[in-house]
Amino acid sequence: MKQFWRRWTYEVPLAIGDALWEVLVVELAALLDRLTVRKVIAFIPVVILVLAYYHSIPIPPELMLIGDFLAYIDIFSVLFLLGVLSRIATVMFVVKQATARIAMLAGGIVAHVQRVGVRRRRQHGAPTRPRRKPAHSEDDRAFGGPWGQVALA
Repeated sequence: MKQFWRRWTYEVPLAIGDALWEVLVVELAALLDRLTVRKVIAFIPVVILVLAYYHSIPIPPELMLIGDFLAYIDIFSVLFLLGVLSRIATVMFVVKQATARIAMLAGGIVAHVQRVGVRRRRQHGAPTRPRRKPAHSEDDRAFGGPWGQVALA
């Protein structure tokens, strides 16, 4: 009888207390660790519906629409992200095209500059090449026209 009494007055309440501690403290702490803002927002429409059916106080339709919006916030966020990503893809395409055109233009300018020889210009103070001296002096030159040699004679 002493064993029976010890079991029902000592061990069973301790087992119940341990089970309650496990459920109410340990499991609740684990649940709160896994809780995210998204899960809280998804639970708000459930609370609104429970309040609407549990109480006899009518809830305005605007509050119900907010609940629906919060319930479908995942769909709205996906649609919003798709819209933003499509705009980003368009902007990236335009930037890529502009970069290609700028690179092509820069390549054409570099080729033109190398052809013209702008990079190998003479220095400002460099002496110029001496001019060629004529083969004969001014006295030996003909005085224009086919009769120039005859005129000298």
